[in-house]
Amino acid sequence: MSINKYTCSGNLTRDAEERVTNGGMTILSFTVAVNDRRKNPQNGEWQDYPNYVPCVMFGKRAEAIAGYMKKGVKVCIEGKIRQSKWESDGETRSKIEVVIDEIELMSRQAQPIMTNNDEIPF
Repeated sequence: MSINKYTCSGNLTRDAEERVTNGGMTILSFTVAVNDRRKNPQNGEWQDYPNYVPCVMFGKRAEAIAGYMKKGVKVCIEGKIRQSKWESDGETRSKIEVVIDEIELMSRQAQPIMTNNDEIPF
C-alpha cells in the first residue's frame, strides 16, 4: 500500500490562473511559496529557503474560490502529488504538481468585496 498525501501552508506567488475547458470544467492553477528554515553552515544564522509548489484545482470549488486567490494570500493546502507527461517538439516533458483536495484561506487579504446578501461559497 502507498500513501500520496501532501500538506503545506504558504503564500501565493501570483494571482491564480483560471481557465475553462471546452467541456466547461474550471481549472485553477497557482503556486504556493513554502519556506524551509535551516541554519546557514557558514555563519550559524537561521535563514528561510523558499520552495515553490505548483498546484491545481478542478471543478465548481475551483470556480468558487478563484476570486479569492490573489498574490500574497496565505493558504493551507492538502492534496496529492501528480506527475504529468506529454510530448512537445519530439521531446518528452513532465511536471509535478499538487492536485488540491482541501484548501483553507488563512489571511485577511483573501476577503473579496461582498454585498450584504453574499455568502462565502465554500
